[in-house]
Amino acid sequence: MKDQAGLRRARRLGIGAVVVVALAGMNGPWLYRFGTERYHQYKINKPEYKAENGHWEIVEFPEEYRQNTIHAVLLHTGKVLMVAGSGNNKKNFDARQFDTRIWDPVKGTIKKVPTPEDLFCTGHTQLANGNILIAGGTKRYEKLQGDVTKAGGLMIVHNENPDKPITLPAGTRFTGGANGKTFVSKDPVLVPRAKKNFDQAGRFLGNSPGLGRIYVEAQKSGARYETGTQDNYRIQGLSGDDTRNTYGIAEKLALDKKDFQGIRDAYEFDPVAEKYIKVDPMNEARWYPTLATLSDGRILSVSGLDDIGQLVPGKNEVFDPKTKKWTYTPKDRQFPTYPALFLLQNGKLFYSGSNAGYGPADVGRDPGVWDVDTNEFTELPGLSDPQMMETSGTVLLPPAQDERFMVIGGGGVGESHLASRKTRIIDLKAKNPRFTDGPTLEKGTRYPQSSVLPDDSVLVSGGSEDYRGRGDSNILQARLYDPGTNTFKRVADPLVGRNYHAGSILLPDGRVMFFGSDSLYGDKANTKPGTFEQRVEIYTPPYLYRDARPSLSGGARTIARGASGTFTSQHAGTIKKVRLIRPSASTHVTDVDQRSIALDFTTSGDKITVTVPRSRNLVQSGWYMLFVDDDQGTPSEAQWVKVP
Repeated sequence: MKDQAGLRRARRLGIGAVVVVALAGMNGPWLYRFGTERYHQYKINKPEYKAENGHWEIVEFPEEYRQNTIHAVLLHTGKVLMVAGSGNNKKNFDARQFDTRIWDPVKGTIKKVPTPEDLFCTGHTQLANGNILIAGGTKRYEKLQGDVTKAGGLMIVHNENPDKPITLPAGTRFTGGANGKTFVSKDPVLVPRAKKNFDQAGRFLGNSPGLGRIYVEAQKSGARYETGTQDNYRIQGLSGDDTRNTYGIAEKLALDKKDFQGIRDAYEFDPVAEKYIKVDPMNEARWYPTLATLSDGRILSVSGLDDIGQLVPGKNEVFDPKTKKWTYTPKDRQFPTYPALFLLQNGKLFYSGSNAGYGPADVGRDPGVWDVDTNEFTELPGLSDPQMMETSGTVLLPPAQDERFMVIGGGGVGESHLASRKTRIIDLKAKNPRFTDGPTLEKGTRYPQSSVLPDDSVLVSGGSEDYRGRGDSNILQARLYDPGTNTFKRVADPLVGRNYHAGSILLPDGRVMFFGSDSLYGDKANTKPGTFEQRVEIYTPPYLYRDARPSLSGGARTIARGASGTFTSQHAGTIKKVRLIRPSASTHVTDVDQRSIALDFTTSGDKITVTVPRSRNLVQSGWYMLFVDDDQGTPSEAQWVKVP
């Protein structure tokens, strides 16, 4: 009996073993993945791994506070302004549902802020008083060919009268002299008076007509209302001399794709009141503009698509924070949209060639140094992969005094599949500045995010190998760049893919926030529409996993250029460097605000006295994060300091 029982038990064990083997055979890949994932989670959460590679964590807002964040700005309150506008969602645009959030990364609180216009694809920058200047946005969403039902396009309105301008209201009708077809304007247009021309002897040479630009479309749908050639158009509703002096000229008016259109509206966002304050509108409507600070503290607004969906033709303008007014620059210069422009210590602007999108492939693409006042532009040689600068990133390497820049990755113009593995370095203090190649990226990378850290390293993360992450091409990799050794170090991989409409922000505690991403498709075969990434991800660098970090407290809240301020630290004797970091304003691979400035300092007991450089071109007026680093390269938490 005992032997039979043992035999039955052995048989059951044998059958069980066969079942386990069979299950393992059928589910081996799942079991393998399960085990691999468990081990990966175990490995990346080990203290020694974090101390070497850092750590990523996902922050998922409550559903009612989620939005498609397109722009993010660090405020001097320590909170983050997160702007979606319509969030690249036409349903939101049509419903006039425009979103903004204020997130406190310390307390974890989120607040909804009323948003006055569609600030989707706006421009933004820090102002000296701590407010954020926001200018431009969306007037109309694009319509792809096939979705356009009414023929339309650009009408150039001419005014031959030298004595007065003329305003044509929205709904003005234009009838072609040759084709006999009538088109209607969508907006009002002011057409300036004609200009009288004289030679050097004072003899009258004739008038140059004033020109106005307006979008028009056919009254009815259908291909039969398209025009194939240029025509002169009579303007209905005029009388007297205006009938003769004012007319329109248009090239073909067709059912072609219609691009996004921009708005002129501008606002200051007040971080204390946490609300938008309307200021005078720009002279030009802009969608995808860059805002950059000039040497006198005024703000330059450059490029963008205008109110009829065309690239602003080189008409750049300047905002004066004192008068709240916009004025044109003395001369025109054209750039693609969202160009990367950085203020240099000589008061000129460096254009790296990086840009985010719209514009011809052969205009305004070459990197160089631009004198805004004289319009002189000095091209810079040596750039590798020059045809792949669209969607590249540019960062002013720390410390800012060195005027060394890194250009990262990039791709071909438009929806190109091309992506560059290059990084390019240029030293603008060299006798003959020239780009040279830096360390190579593992993969061709469009939309790389880069953040300057208080230990002088630069975090480079994310991006995709193809346009807008097409083909499931997001790059889940991150690296720390060391400007001293010109090398990359691979660190922990991010958990979330980031491509178009993504950005990164250095926080006052030394961590880095990542937001957004807008993949065109959601699968390798490019058959499923992508979804907007609403989760925030935080990277904690390796320096925050050391035993301790230096303290920093007290001190003046305001330090003038050339002046000093004294702070308290229990670790003052270990401090090796001090950095003043301007807070970020990030969108579309463009963050021209971030810069890390080295400060001279002395220590005595538990006191650290820091001195701000005198150059206003190096240290622009405004709020900064002050960090001190100890002998291990570990930074303190930041103290906010205002430079008047």
